[in-house]
Amino acid sequence: MTLFRLFAIASASFLLAGPAAAQEPNTIVVGQAIDLSSPNASVGRDYVAGIKTYFDALNAAGGVNGKRIRYIVRDDQAQATVAAKVVTELIERDQIDFLLGGVGDSTAQAVLNTPAFKRSNLVLFAPLVDTVELNSTRVLFWRPSYLQEVRHILSHFSQLGMTDVGIAYQDAPWAQQAFRNLSAELRGRGVKLNGAARLGNNEKQNAQEAANLATGKPGFVIVIADTISTSLFLKEFRRSAPQTFVAGTSLINLETLRELAGARAVEWTVFSQVVPNPNTGKSSIQLEHLNMMKKYRDEPPSSLTLEGFTVAKTLAKAIQRSKRSNQAALQELMNQDTNIDLGGLSVTASPNSRHLSGYLDIALFKKNGLVF
Repeated sequence: MTLFRLFAIASASFLLAGPAAAQEPNTIVVGQAIDLSSPNASVGRDYVAGIKTYFDALNAAGGVNGKRIRYIVRDDQAQATVAAKVVTELIERDQIDFLLGGVGDSTAQAVLNTPAFKRSNLVLFAPLVDTVELNSTRVLFWRPSYLQEVRHILSHFSQLGMTDVGIAYQDAPWAQQAFRNLSAELRGRGVKLNGAARLGNNEKQNAQEAANLATGKPGFVIVIADTISTSLFLKEFRRSAPQTFVAGTSLINLETLRELAGARAVEWTVFSQVVPNPNTGKSSIQLEHLNMMKKYRDEPPSSLTLEGFTVAKTLAKAIQRSKRSNQAALQELMNQDTNIDLGGLSVTASPNSRHLSGYLDIALFKKNGLVF
């Protein structure tokens, strides 16, 4: 972690302890509760970095509809109770106009259950949930669903003629539910489940689970786990299966994965991606993200910084298009059939879908790095 990032987190913690700032005129207040300090916080930090980068650039250019964005981020520590508490503060004390989502199913559900949120007219926008469709009409996702990502991975490997798969899943309620959903999807596609590894807190047991999974020689393995658990699984699995494809979804922080698992362990791994390559400027949104990250941040771009950047730009576009008050922009968007061009990447709103983007790609780790 860079010194800048440590300072930013420390500064954020200090601001959280202080009194609420006075509401500024001609300001749109955007709040977010997200994990910035747990062992898996690299996902949240990158997401926030991308969002903040776009808002910084937008404010420097005059804001949106003549108003500046005030972006308030609170650390929910990946805990549902903390998420509920800080979201209540954002709504009641900071009087936010928009609420961006955090990371994980449990914290998102806690926000939806919070009395202050229920009393408000807010929409929970662009949460990074792992595996479930949150049962609420007041959630608007930016990214495709988990099931869409899994189907994209399965289609990728079916084109390679692979018809059997192993699954490694974290010993957590969300991952167990995802395992059941994925198993049902495999049966529906006629894909054989070759074996499963359950990943808990016992390192010796995890190593045995990984070795047993490798013994079955699956065509490829899908991992349902957070970044740290995925990296630990890879290190053990590669001892027995150095060239078996391992696949995961877009909520794995790939740079953290390579740092923890090692460059050799991440070879022969692929991950679904919900944004284009963040390290090239093939489209205007990619180039804009690269230039603004270089200008406003001291950390490298990633798929998650680009996703945060596009989420922030989508919100700004929705506010610009709103025909009523700024605060109603997301409600209006959810009830429209419309397309928003972000610069070579489009999102589509529809009353029949709560997912704005259907973009999916595959990223592959090779010896010389990540290839989209």
